[in-house]
Amino acid sequence: MDLFLSLAGSLILTLLLELGLALLWGVKGEDLTTVALANVLTNPVVVLCHHVTGWYAPGFRTAVTLALELGAVLVEGLVYGRRSRIVRPLAFSLWANAVSFLTGLLLF
Repeated sequence: MDLFLSLAGSLILTLLLELGLALLWGVKGEDLTTVALANVLTNPVVVLCHHVTGWYAPGFRTAVTLALELGAVLVEGLVYGRRSRIVRPLAFSLWANAVSFLTGLLLF
């Protein structure tokens, strides 16, 4: 149950933060849906792999988490670049993920 709560809580927090940041970035309409769906795609994978690494290879948790976050930035940036009108999609992805990741660090 703790894993489910972690996954759900992380996704909800990420969606709130990154959709809010998208609005500040000037993202509108269907592009907001793209932001939400990109995060639904990447966030659970990152969080689950973070937990699994902590269970089975705790010494590598930080490195794996940073690699996963970088992967999420790249995947989301590519999705935004191909499926939205977001200006500077990779920069937006990096900024949004950095804010989301750092908020998570501060809260948990």
